[in-house]
Amino acid sequence: MDSLHRLEEIFAHFPGIGPRQARRFVHYLQGRPATQVSELARLINEVKADTTECARCHRYFIASEPGLNKSGAKKSDSICSICANPERDQTTLMIVARDSDLESVEKSGAYRGSYFVLGGTVPILDKEPEKKIRLKMLLERIKSDGSTLNEIILSLNTTPDGEHTTDIVKEAMKKILASAADNTTKITILGRGLSTGAELEYADSETIRNALKGRN
Repeated sequence: MDSLHRLEEIFAHFPGIGPRQARRFVHYLQGRPATQVSELARLINEVKADTTECARCHRYFIASEPGLNKSGAKKSDSICSICANPERDQTTLMIVARDSDLESVEKSGAYRGSYFVLGGTVPILDKEPEKKIRLKMLLERIKSDGSTLNEIILSLNTTPDGEHTTDIVKEAMKKILASAADNTTKITILGRGLSTGAELEYADSETIRNALKGRN
């Protein structure tokens, strides 16, 4: 496969991008000055080198982001600025599918608790959810923080895969919480400020605020 078609194939694997759009991306790059293409390649390499995964919420972040305590910790032990912020409500945990969902909630300004990023959703026919999402890591987090958590908010898309994932995660968490003595943590789901089939990433701030208010 030549470089042109290989690049098309790579773009086609991007979320929401099909073969036709991937081809348009490649043709667009072909028409750009060499300096712009070189700058794009450089930035991609820099982002990959500078980005790390938060050891607590598992979102990806730039190690130099504002508010981060630069303690010189190893990448595998790095904590993002949200998790490191002592003013965040540590008694509330919101579970989202992807980093982009977390960013949408943050932009709404309606939530000041902590997060956990699953890393995706589980297709309805999939029989091995642990291979699609960070379910084991989530359960470990809940075991660790269970005594301090008052509420866990499941904030997944209202699509078939999102609701299927919600059911899987909810049942797994219930088993963990039920095994803890005197546990009073409640599990809630975003209210229907989000219409059926909606994706959290694309919801506007007002919709997210209403969904948080109407959670149950």
